[in-house]
Amino acid sequence: MNLSPEALESFVQAAASGSFSAAARRLGKSQSTVSEAVARLEIDLDVELFVRGARQLLPTEAGQVLLGHAQDVLAAGERLKRHAALLARGQEARLTLALSDAYQQSQYEARLCELDQRYPDLEFECLIAERADVLDLVNQGRAHLGLLAAQPRYAAEIASARLPHAAEFGLFVRSDHPLASRDSVDAQALAQWRRLRLKTVVGGDTNDDEMGTVGSRCWAAPDYMLLMEMAALGFGWAILPKPLVQAYAHERLEELAVHGWPKQVAVDAVWSRQRPLGPAAAWLLDRLIKF
Repeated sequence: MNLSPEALESFVQAAASGSFSAAARRLGKSQSTVSEAVARLEIDLDVELFVRGARQLLPTEAGQVLLGHAQDVLAAGERLKRHAALLARGQEARLTLALSDAYQQSQYEARLCELDQRYPDLEFECLIAERADVLDLVNQGRAHLGLLAAQPRYAAEIASARLPHAAEFGLFVRSDHPLASRDSVDAQALAQWRRLRLKTVVGGDTNDDEMGTVGSRCWAAPDYMLLMEMAALGFGWAILPKPLVQAYAHERLEELAVHGWPKQVAVDAVWSRQRPLGPAAAWLLDRLIKF
């Protein structure tokens, strides 16, 4: 069975306008062309789509059911043509972003809404990663763009740009942890309890702050969400992005009063100098840097 778009369009327009003549005017065709297209469609489908003889053209019960399917097929065809036109002009088919939990959730949601509005047919993928893992994904070409807590330096093949919003990090423990009841906590007190720290998959331990040498007991995870869950289960204390805790664990975790904390940490966007960004990736990078 080969259903032509012209026949489906004739069916949809006839149902919408209530007559073959009105449908023909909308489509810029003769009435006989439209009625013949619908008749051929009925033969192909082996279903009567309209009640003949009525003053107004009305879909049969089967026609009403099949009308929605016909509209879906036509809409899919339009999406196909739009997407093909974009690809012909050089737009990438897919955009992958490696995202750190350090990036503020509200900003991420706003940028995604903008991306959806501007590139509705783009395939988008988000990978959660931190620090060295973000850089590795970008360097390998697995991700087009990456967002991460700013690093002191980057390899020559990695380009970077500073985002306007910094991430705020604090020290957290489970609400009923012994440290949670203290008015202030110092390094000596922290050293008595297990630290939950970030350890990237490719980069090993990340000594990203002066707390790296506090205590000898340590559990590790490759992302902040896992560290947050481990802290909420009472396994130790962790350095976590405050917006992440506020969104998912503010009733289970308590922020510790430690001198010098919370800290503001800059966030960078990174991409590979060896792989030119496509139009959608370049547009998203510009939005990330501006807002």
